[in-house]
Amino acid sequence: MRLSNLADYAVITMCQAALHCGSGRVSAAELATETGLPVPTVQKLVSKLTAAGLLRSVRGAHGGLQLGRPAAAITVADIVEAIEGRIALTACIDHTPCDFESGCNMKPHWPIINNALRGALAGITLAQLRGPVAPATTPEDHLA
Repeated sequence: MRLSNLADYAVITMCQAALHCGSGRVSAAELATETGLPVPTVQKLVSKLTAAGLLRSVRGAHGGLQLGRPAAAITVADIVEAIEGRIALTACIDHTPCDFESGCNMKPHWPIINNALRGALAGITLAQLRGPVAPATTPEDHLA
């Protein structure tokens, strides 16, 4: 599984916006400059992230963008879903007709898998992404 470029860029943009939490507001153009992403892409992301309530736009002389809620209350799942819609690994989760549905033994299991994936992404907050990187663990680390 791989995130779309837009979902990836949305996480990058939100992380950058979170760096401005204490210092006030930031513009889409500033986020584009700071992330190296094209301005039109950041504007598109900002529109979707604002519609989802993850960013808030303030107009006026001291206007700009700010997080819609605290960084600790925004998860990677929130960001991905703001761009991609509900997290689902297969189309049948959205009740899309399938040629193999009548004989499919996996259909009842996909919600379990999707919930585990969403839970993993929901367990990572924007606040954590702003902090130092924790050492990576492997499945073998848990066996020791």
